[in-house]
Order: sequence, then C-alpha cells, then structure tokens
Amino acid sequence: MDKSLSTVEPSAIVRGANWSLALLLIINLFNYVDRQVLSAVELKIEGELHISKTQMGWAASAFLLSYTLVAPLFGLLAERMSRWMLVGIGVILWSLASGGTGLARTLPMLLITRAFVGVGEAAYGPAAPTIIADLYPIERRGLVLSWFYLAIPLGSALGYVLGGFLEGHFHNWRVPFFAVLPPGILLGIWAFFRRDHRVTNGRHPGSQRRTTWQVCRILLRVPSYVLDTLGLAAMTFAIGGIAFWMPHYIVADRHHSDLEHVNLVFGVVTCVAGLLATLLGGLAGDWLRPKFSGSYFLVSGVAMLVGFPLLLGMLVAPFPWTYVLIFLAVFCLFFNTGPANTILANVTHPSIRATAFAINILVIHLLGDVTSPTLIGWMADHWGMNRAFTVVSLMILVGGVIWLCGARHLQHDMDGVPHQLAEYEQEAVPAYD
Repeated sequence: MDKSLSTVEPSAIVRGANWSLALLLIINLFNYVDRQVLSAVELKIEGELHISKTQMGWAASAFLLSYTLVAPLFGLLAERMSRWMLVGIGVILWSLASGGTGLARTLPMLLITRAFVGVGEAAYGPAAPTIIADLYPIERRGLVLSWFYLAIPLGSALGYVLGGFLEGHFHNWRVPFFAVLPPGILLGIWAFFRRDHRVTNGRHPGSQRRTTWQVCRILLRVPSYVLDTLGLAAMTFAIGGIAFWMPHYIVADRHHSDLEHVNLVFGVVTCVAGLLATLLGGLAGDWLRPKFSGSYFLVSGVAMLVGFPLLLGMLVAPFPWTYVLIFLAVFCLFFNTGPANTILANVTHPSIRATAFAINILVIHLLGDVTSPTLIGWMADHWGMNRAFTVVSLMILVGGVIWLCGARHLQHDMDGVPHQLAEYEQEAVPAYD
C-alpha cells in the first residue's frame, strides 16, 4: 500500500471486524430477501389486485425511488452519528414495512409500503460498506467486500425460493412478507449493540462536515468514481428490470412449469452462479491488482461483455438449455459485484465515503432500476416480454464498455485519495459508541 494512503486507511484488521462483517452480511442477506420476495409472488398479486404489468412495475419502482432519493440524506447522517445506529433503525423500518406489504389490499397501499421499505434500506445502504472499509486494510478490501456482497445472490435466491414455497404451501401471497418481519426486528436490535470504529481515533485530514454539493464537486474530479458509477447504473438498469420479471417471463411467456417450481429453480441458479461469481470476481480483482493497476475495472468490464450474448441466447434457447444460459449469464453479471464496489471504497476519502456511496446509490438507481421494471412492464404489455428484455439488455453492453474505459484512471485516483480534501479545513471526527 502507498505510504500516503496509510494516513487515511486502516493499516491492519480492526479487532472485532469479522463479527461486524458477519452481522452486516446477514442483514444484507435479509435486505435482498425482502426485495425479491415481491418478484417471486408478483404474478399472484397482479391477479388478486387486478392490475396490469405496468402497474406491477410501479411497485418495484416505488421502493427504488424512495431508496434512491433518501439515501443521500442518510449518507450525510452516517458521517455525523453512529452508523450502527442508522443500520439498526433502517433494518427495523424496512422489516415493518415489508410486513405491511402483506396487508396491502389496493395498489396505493402496495406502493406506500414498498416505498417505506426503500426508506429503511436507504438508512442501511450507504453506512454498511463504509463500516467495512474502516475495519479492513486496502489489500484485503476487495475480497472482504465480495464476502459482504455474497448476500446479493444468496438473498435474492432465498427471496425467490421462500416466496414461491410459502405462497405455494399456504396458497396466500401475503405469508412471505409476514415471514421476514421477526428476523429483521432481531437483527436491527443486534446492530444497536455494535461499536462504530471510525478510520482513526482523533484527527484526520478533511474531517470537516461538508454538504452533499461539496462532496459532489470532489467526486466529479475523480474519473474512476464517475465511470464506475455510470457502469453500475447501466448494469442496474438491465439486471434490476430483468430480475424482477424473470419468474413471470418463464411461467407466462415461455409456458414452462408452475410459479413455485420456477421460483425454486431460478433461485437455485441465481444462488449458485451468484455466489461463485461474487467470490471469484473479488479474488480475480485482488490477484490481478499487482499486475494491472486497473484490475477491478478490467474484470468487471470483460465479464459484462461476455454476459451480454449469453442473456440474449437465453431468450431463444429451449428448456433446459435456457436455465444453463441463465446460469452463465448470472455468473458473468455478478462477477463485477466485489470489484465495482471496491473501486468506490478505494478512490474516496474515508471522511466522505458514506456520502460517496449514498450518491452512488442515488445515481445508479435513478438512472437504473427505478424505471426499468416499469419500462419492461409497459413494453411487455405492448410488444411482448422477449422484445422488452432484448431492448433493456443492451445496457449490459454499455456498462461493460464504460468499465473498460475506467481502467487507466484507477491507480492515479487511488494515489490521489489523501489529497482529495486539501482545499477544506481540518477538524476532529469523534468516535461513536
């Protein structure tokens, strides 16, 4: 590690780091269970509430819109108060709201509860990766963040499987939403008892409180941050929309099996491919880093370019080859998870990292999956799901190209981290219990 970085990054693993990582991983697991349960049962909700595919897409967009718009506020709060307190509040709030989804009797009630799920997750989203970044040195960060983001494929898979199984067993789409409530409350309470370890105990450069606009000005001068965010936005646009509609597509458009069976198979495919890809992506980025300074961008971009034709092939291949191509496409598209988020952590100063992650959340979802589920639903209502998937998947290609363009900037931007805040005053940051 560059000596200059040691002034703003932890030089060793902080005591108790692995316990904190384990708790954040479990919370992130339930985060994605809550998200994908809706996808698993949306066909049943659509039928009972008598709503169109476009309107069903609004439910996904309501969650993502509130999550996106509120995240910057919680990013600022994470730099001013205990991040674990925010995590606990967020987990409890989204769990209550997810349980409330099971009580929805009309489309407006469904939209309101999903919006509050988004608010809860916005409290958690910017804080969690910054806690991890402050607990582990930069040499370990790629692999550690990959472990944390294993919760995305595993939680998504459990959401599909749990939603499909409970709905099929009880013949009631509301039951899965009630089931996620108790563990969420317990995890939120557990978070209140963790201590927030800031990157240093005392003074460090640039710890002055800054506005979101000041942080934006800083980040716009960091090409790696800008290109990584745009690449994530392109990927999120495609994957967010396609993942939401996949069970519906296989059952209703490809006429393959029943919803419970499809959720189980798709969940297993997502879990296995996503777990392998997330771990191997982090390992590949860390392994290539001494050989190629832009390794995190390289592995992300190449994987996206490979995944694009696989996803198109899935739309025309017969079963069971469709599932094989889905597996390979999911593997490629999850390969970037650890590296892309490691880039965000490595090119931002610790004192603005929570806000940087929050701004990233705002941009990638506002430009990404806030609109894509509704857009796919609208196109499916007019032209069919195959054409809708084809149009949206083009953004995978765009994301891959953007990431490859970022590779040449990464080392320079990492070297510049200690100097990002030179124009601002220095003042102490307290450690929060």
